[in-house]
Amino acid sequence: MTLMTDQTTDTTGIGTSAVPRSRPIDVADRAEVAVEHAGVAVDIDRLDAFYGTHRVLRDITLEVPPNSVTAIIGPSGCGKSTLIRCLNRMHEVTPRARVTGRVQLDGEDIYGQDVDPVVIRQRIGMVFQRPNPFPTMSIYDNVVAGLKLAGVRDRSLLDEVAERSLRRAALWDEVRDKLSAPGGALSGGQQQRLCIARAIAVEPEVILMDEPASALDPMSTLKIEELIDSLRASYTIVIVTHNMQQAARVSDRTAFLTVGEEDRAGYLVEEGPTPQIFTNPRRQLTEDYISGRFG
Repeated sequence: MTLMTDQTTDTTGIGTSAVPRSRPIDVADRAEVAVEHAGVAVDIDRLDAFYGTHRVLRDITLEVPPNSVTAIIGPSGCGKSTLIRCLNRMHEVTPRARVTGRVQLDGEDIYGQDVDPVVIRQRIGMVFQRPNPFPTMSIYDNVVAGLKLAGVRDRSLLDEVAERSLRRAALWDEVRDKLSAPGGALSGGQQQRLCIARAIAVEPEVILMDEPASALDPMSTLKIEELIDSLRASYTIVIVTHNMQQAARVSDRTAFLTVGEEDRAGYLVEEGPTPQIFTNPRRQLTEDYISGRFG
């Protein structure tokens, strides 16, 4: 399977700017299929990703369990960010980008011909490396932006979702008295938590995080890590990080990618429970990276 689309770029991760092409996944069918794949939230099978003729990822096969945190680690240029962008079809909004292979969410191929990418980006949210709230939009409107774009106009419902999402993002107590203030006026760490609140406001099943704390100070990083720990009970989380200590602290499982010498494409060296990857890896290459011998 090879896919290319003509969608516009969505830099928010809430799945609103792509051009709808087809019907949403049927809810009844989704529930039936999910029962058969109860132990796997996201199933990646022989995934290759390309930018034009350049292959960025090669033969990635990985299972992500539900209600867990999976860390993706590896040296710069190995395709970590590309991998998670493939998981909610954001990779394909880049000109000449394409994928082959299969990505399943609860047993359904997210790249299937009848699957709407907008629906996928609602079910699989994204939080980026640098906070990207709508700077002139209020804190409140930032949180409920996805719902408003989906046509929700019930003010009581919007109020309920805004408060619940901000509480889940550990931001409510800091902004409850200034919800009308611009989101861009918050500190960097607060902006990132605002982006997390925006992502969870549409009730995704999976949250992708691309180095969400790399641009933050240590105290803000700690808050993000505590937030990840609290969110794992409700969501499946996949996080890209360059910080080995952070991966060890926040994740249940870790997948290590590196770059092949021949084609310079990223490939999966090994994955497993985080304690095993960091204390007793199966591959020497993993041990070399964990111990800082390269990367």
